[in-house]
Amino acid sequence: MIKIILNILIILIISTNVFSQQERKYIRSGNKYYKAQKYDKAEIDYKKAINKNNKNYKAQFNLGDNYYRNQKFEEAAKQFKSIANNSNISKIDKAKIYHNLGNSLLQAKKIKESINAYKQALINNPNDKETKYNLAYAQYLLKKQKQQNKNKQNKNNKNNKNKKQQNKDKKNKDKEKQQQNKQNKNNKDKKNKDKKQQQQQQQQQQQNKPKISKKQADKMLKALQKEEKNTQKKVKAKKTKAVKVKIEKDW
Repeated sequence: MIKIILNILIILIISTNVFSQQERKYIRSGNKYYKAQKYDKAEIDYKKAINKNNKNYKAQFNLGDNYYRNQKFEEAAKQFKSIANNSNISKIDKAKIYHNLGNSLLQAKKIKESINAYKQALINNPNDKETKYNLAYAQYLLKKQKQQNKNKQNKNNKNNKNKKQQNKDKKNKDKEKQQQNKQNKNNKDKKNKDKKQQQQQQQQQQQNKPKISKKQADKMLKALQKEEKNTQKKVKAKKTKAVKVKIEKDW
């Protein structure tokens, strides 16, 4: 029985050594690709090492660095977060994790989160000058971002105010135009009404004129013609009448 247990222990030790060797092999291979900037191949080897031992801190950390160098900042931040709470690592290693986490978040435009990560890094290593510099830079970017947002908001408010004023001016202008059109229409209607009334008055006057029959008109025409004839006779008679004058001799 003791012999069997010893054999099992030996097998476990041998298996552990084999897995450890394979882990280190994949990590070395990943590091080689990492230095050659072949990040996709390095990623594959680091993941193989993690599959052999998911508690391998070095493989997990290197995978996060590899994501960062390959500009996969979201993946890098996720990877560093997953190992940040590992209780089996030293404060210096935690500071490195949070420092890299801050860098990944900053590159991913998550400025507030990066500031918190840098602060955690300084809690674990207060003397890290590079982290202090990155923290100050992130705080500067946040302040600048807030100012830009404020300026943008003020600009939007100003544009909205101008737009409201423009709309108000347009409404007033449209209202004035409507009133003017209404006034013009009223003037036109009044003018047409006056013209119609005038035409009606003229028609009424024409209707009110005394009318004579055809017989009366012929009678009046004959009377005028007769009067004209009499006038012509009188004129003719005056011309033909002799004028008597006294003739005296010239001695």
